[in-house]
Amino acid sequence: MEEGLRATMPQIFHRSTNTLSRLSIFGAVFVLAVLIWVLMTINRSGYVTQANVVRVQPVQFSHEHHVGGLGIDCRYCHTSVEDSSFAGIPPTNTCMNCHVQIWANSPYLEPVRESYRTGKPIQWVRVHNLPDFVYFNHSIHVQKGIGCVTCHGRVDRMPLMWQEASLQMEWCLDCHRRPERYIRPREHVFNMDWQPPGDQVELGKKLVEAYNIRSPDALTSCSTCHR
Repeated sequence: MEEGLRATMPQIFHRSTNTLSRLSIFGAVFVLAVLIWVLMTINRSGYVTQANVVRVQPVQFSHEHHVGGLGIDCRYCHTSVEDSSFAGIPPTNTCMNCHVQIWANSPYLEPVRESYRTGKPIQWVRVHNLPDFVYFNHSIHVQKGIGCVTCHGRVDRMPLMWQEASLQMEWCLDCHRRPERYIRPREHVFNMDWQPPGDQVELGKKLVEAYNIRSPDALTSCSTCHR
């Protein structure tokens, strides 16, 4: 009797319903995957990270001219980069060491002269700005053989300053997991023209040992950068 009842019951759903259900599930997964990819792409873009975005400054200072053209060493202006967590912003007196004689009457340098006269610091726009929950120490990176170019790019080719790298966590971790790929001899930390040799990994491993760089496990520990 039950078999006869089942045989006479009408089919509630069309045969294509199973196919449509499968397509809907796969379609939803595909749309979700695309949405995640789009969000990750936006998160890595310059729109979010501000990478490669030129910052307008009160004085249009050119690293290309001062570093690339005149050959001024990074440490002349960023005096505390070797022994402090902060690289240091040069005081107006540093600028005026040269500009009391060079371009002394240039209208472009009036903000510098005004700062020199009044003693009021120039309000530079910060280019590399990490979140407050991230601890970064310039001096330890310099002492361990990480060059300025590694993080800041070829500033000697920047007529105006911009942020070269994303400064996102994945970017930092790439170096902390494999420091031998980025480390260089200490004497070349401030050398803009230094190029890694063909055996960079082998050289890097030797420098990692020589400079007492901690293991990747320690370098990627949360407490290393978040304190």
